[in-house]
Amino acid sequence: MSLINDWRDMAYSATANKGDLQRLWQDYFKKEKDIYAELLKDPDTEVRGRVSELAEKYDVTLMYMTGFLDGINDSLKVANDLEEMTEDTEVSLGFDKEKLFRNMVDAKADWLYGLPEWEAIYSEEERESLIADQKKSHTFVREGRKIGRNEPCPCGSGKKYKNCHGRG
Repeated sequence: MSLINDWRDMAYSATANKGDLQRLWQDYFKKEKDIYAELLKDPDTEVRGRVSELAEKYDVTLMYMTGFLDGINDSLKVANDLEEMTEDTEVSLGFDKEKLFRNMVDAKADWLYGLPEWEAIYSEEERESLIADQKKSHTFVREGRKIGRNEPCPCGSGKKYKNCHGRG
C-alpha cells in the first residue's frame, strides 16, 4: 500500500473514534502551519528531498509529511506523483505563491492565508484583493429572469414553455 493511501485511511477513517480524529487533525494543522511558515520565509527557493528527509527536516511524522504533500500538491509548480510515493521518493515543494494563497482561501484555511509570513510576499491590499477574487470565483449568479411555465416559450414556437422546452 502507498503512503498516500495509508495517510488517507488514517486521516479520513470512517471507523475511527471521532475524538481521536479531531485530535489528529488539530495536531496536524499545527504542524502544517509551522511548515508553511518556514516555507514562506523564502518562497522563491525550491525545497527538495526524499519524503523521509523532509519529515525529519520539519520534525513531523512520515504520515504528517504525506498529508502535507497531499495538501500542497495542487499549489506546486510541478505536482508530485502521490499515488506512487514512498518514503524514499524525491519530491519538490516548489510552489506557485499566488496559487498557494488562493488554494488556502478556497480551503477556508484562515490560519494559513493569515500567516504573518505572507506580509513580506503580498501587501495588505494585494492579499485582500486575492481573497475577494477567490471568494467571488465561487459565487453563482443567475442570468436574467426565470421563465414561468405558462408563458410563451422563448424559442418562438408559440407554445407555452411547459409544453415546449420546459418539458423535462
